[in-house]
Amino acid sequence: MNNTILVIDDDEVLNRAIARGLRGEGFNVISATSAEDATQVLARIRVDGIILDRMMSGIDGLTFLQDLRTSGNTTPILMLTAMTGAENSIAGLAAGANDYLGKPFQLRELVLRLKNMLKNIQSSMTMPNGLIYADDEFFVGSTPENARIFMLSGEEKKFLQLLTSPIGNIAPASPMVAKRLRMKLNSVLSNLDIITVRGQGYKLIDQTTCKK
Repeated sequence: MNNTILVIDDDEVLNRAIARGLRGEGFNVISATSAEDATQVLARIRVDGIILDRMMSGIDGLTFLQDLRTSGNTTPILMLTAMTGAENSIAGLAAGANDYLGKPFQLRELVLRLKNMLKNIQSSMTMPNGLIYADDEFFVGSTPENARIFMLSGEEKKFLQLLTSPIGNIAPASPMVAKRLRMKLNSVLSNLDIITVRGQGYKLIDQTTCKK
């Protein structure tokens, strides 16, 4: 499955150019021309990465980034801005950006930075005992050699990705999706369970870790 990227930039010409370039590289792209629009998108859709302009009308990119991280959203973000220089770069990274690229830029550099950012995030995902994540799929087994694919629906897979990015993350889901995934996990991995966090969503717990 191709990664889905949300491009947030109020320069519509540049936004379209970035989207076109990313689609040419195999990404799925959603575009937003304001932080307000992006907030509505993220309330409905899980994305794998965000390209975020810093200077925008309305809510600026830095404020949007800070609010997103404060809410617990850990989606990897590449901040794209004309505000270059060490101080601006440090401010963006300190606010929670995973990378920072100044304008003007080469599309090829943007694509490479984005791919590296996503690769690093995915490789750093620590899975609970018995669960393996590789090549955008979940597997069940103690080692990669004896693992078998964990058959999930699209909704269940997205939900489990949220629950494990990182472990302990509280993620929203419909009660039916949460129930189905809990049953599937319980049937193959007795150490894993999904608990309800009242008013917030659901959380994956590794009971062997909790007992230590």
